[in-house]
Amino acid sequence: MNLKDTLVASLVPIFLGFGFVIAKPAFESFPPILLMGIRFIFAASILIWWFPIPKGYLKKIFIASFIANTLQYSITYTGLNYIDASAAVLLVQTEVPFGVIFAYFMLKEKPTVRALVGIGIAFVGVYILTGSPNLDGKFFGIGLTILGSAIWALGQVIVKPLSKEINPLALVAWLALFSGPTLIFLSTIIEGNTIDHLTTAEFNHWMIAFYIGFIMQPVTYGCFYYVLKNNPLYKVLPIVTMGIPPTGLLAAIFLLGEKPTTELFIGGTVIIFGVIMILYKKKGEV
Repeated sequence: MNLKDTLVASLVPIFLGFGFVIAKPAFESFPPILLMGIRFIFAASILIWWFPIPKGYLKKIFIASFIANTLQYSITYTGLNYIDASAAVLLVQTEVPFGVIFAYFMLKEKPTVRALVGIGIAFVGVYILTGSPNLDGKFFGIGLTILGSAIWALGQVIVKPLSKEINPLALVAWLALFSGPTLIFLSTIIEGNTIDHLTTAEFNHWMIAFYIGFIMQPVTYGCFYYVLKNNPLYKVLPIVTMGIPPTGLLAAIFLLGEKPTTELFIGGTVIIFGVIMILYKKKGEV
């Protein structure tokens, strides 16, 4: 990966880790699925006008948007609503081992022995982390966050071929256009009182929605799909993945006042060590 792509990729964890954590206070005004619907409608509203309709790809984009956006964000952010952001930002690192598993079954990409060991280590870290006192009795939130990570990994396997055919920002725009209204519809059915949530939301929570919709979404995924278009996934993920935990943890500690436990730090360290084993390849390995 050249220097330009490395610098572009490094923007992703900064914006994403910060945005993931600050979304949690906004749940006081917007339930998770509704907030995600607002996020994607905002992103689509500023991007969609700049790109022509990707004829011939709409069906594939819709399928990708449902899995990678609608389903994944509904589940992941609902999980975040039930657990501390500092724990969630570490649990989502399981996206990487899940990505290896899906790549094996869907793309026939055979993992190395080191990657298999790394997967095992990462899930040992999850086990340690879930023993944290601040996660006691919160297995529903933990389960949703991990399930969301698995669906994210599946979504990226589906999105990757599209990223080679469609302009990265255009892909972000059209994925958002399909998923935003779908998420609002799901929120109305599942969470209810959509109009009340929108009309009574606090100003600072609207500012969070503006950030994740108008800034974080276009910047992070525009950068991610741009770099993914030019580089193999295994070269992109280390930069993106390794940057999210420190950014997210610092935001959770200093902005939300969370106090991560010893189990969380130990489990998080084990998860990240396992992810490093999966991602970093020796010279000559594919």
